[in-house]
Amino acid sequence: MSQQDNLAKQNMAQQEAAQQELAQPAPLQVLHVFDHSVPLHSGYAFRSLAILQQQQRLNISTRQLTSSKHYLAGPAEEQVAGLTFQRTQPGLLAKLPVLSQLDVINQLERQLTKMVQQQKPDIIHAHSPSLNALAAAKVARRFNIPLVYEMRASWEDAAVSHGSCKEGDLRYRIGQYLEKKALRSADYVVTICQGLADQIAQWGVARDRITVVANAVDISAFNPVLCKDQQLEHSLNLQGKTVLGFLGSFYRYEGLHILLDAFARLQPQHPDLRLLLVGGGLQEAALRAQAKELNISDYIIFTGRVDHHTISRYYSLADMFIYPRQAIRLTEMVTPLKPLEAMAQQGLVVASDIGGHRELIRHNDTGILFEPDNPAQLARVLAELLSNREDWPRIKQNGRNFVAQERTWQHTVAAILPVYQQVLSDRR
Repeated sequence: MSQQDNLAKQNMAQQEAAQQELAQPAPLQVLHVFDHSVPLHSGYAFRSLAILQQQQRLNISTRQLTSSKHYLAGPAEEQVAGLTFQRTQPGLLAKLPVLSQLDVINQLERQLTKMVQQQKPDIIHAHSPSLNALAAAKVARRFNIPLVYEMRASWEDAAVSHGSCKEGDLRYRIGQYLEKKALRSADYVVTICQGLADQIAQWGVARDRITVVANAVDISAFNPVLCKDQQLEHSLNLQGKTVLGFLGSFYRYEGLHILLDAFARLQPQHPDLRLLLVGGGLQEAALRAQAKELNISDYIIFTGRVDHHTISRYYSLADMFIYPRQAIRLTEMVTPLKPLEAMAQQGLVVASDIGGHRELIRHNDTGILFEPDNPAQLARVLAELLSNREDWPRIKQNGRNFVAQERTWQHTVAAILPVYQQVLSDRR
């Protein structure tokens, strides 16, 4: 082959490569607005990180901005887990009652405006709470950019459960008003579960403008537990014991007082039974006092909060995972994350029969459900399970299969791509 032919062949290959490059769609540019993020450890932060990582795999280019609400003094730009997060500093009103909320919106709007001017995103995706969406809506309208709002919780109902307000009082009604305003300001709404989706629709958002991107887990990070961590088991004096486990925050609505009552009924007939409570929170002192009153303190292990990187060691110790959430407005609507983590590790999950749990657990198939707020019934259900251990492997395997097939981040985050495509199509 002549030199001229070689040159012609090289030119043709370069042209084909250039055409292929042009044929590849440019990645979507999405600017995410969060309340807070890693390195803070919370279910909110871990969900955010999982969404960002999965969107990178979907050829979506992301930028990240956090509000001033949980601002930690530090650099304006921070690298975490291979992602760059822009931080918003509090303003002059941040320490004033009521006006602090306005400060969050104003400071976020200023920071967001700068980022939009510099980066020219295709979409702004604001995540709960509503303050983020209200700030983002102003900027989105100004620059004619579609806005997606992800409602992750009913924050006013969470405040009721924590005792910081009462249902129907002024603070509650203001919180709900802001939430509804945020939902109306968005071109499209994303939420974490069907219970919240139903509530959003009742508030007037069209069903075809709501998509569920469910909570999920990284299945590769939660392998089936084949044996207990012997070193940890020995340090907690749990060798040869049957362990009921709860891992999470100690809020009243988690129903741990119900679990302690049920355990006190059950333990005398099962002297080798132990209760492992991993976590902490507002109710810890009350739970310790209740355990003492019920004369079961010697059979309960309070570990305190545990580092996220070592949590799997504690998961390995539980023979059953108990999630006895109370039946209140919040728990009927919102799905928790911890039962999914337990199921991913092929754990046997026993949970109260409430709306948030029914989205995750099919009774006597992927787990066991019991009547909420009923310690006597929980004790009976646990007694039946303890006397019928041969059925445990079936339920545990079904739970693991459900998570692997329906509740991985790869599966759930994929639902966001059609949402982005829809809002861009609408805007064009």
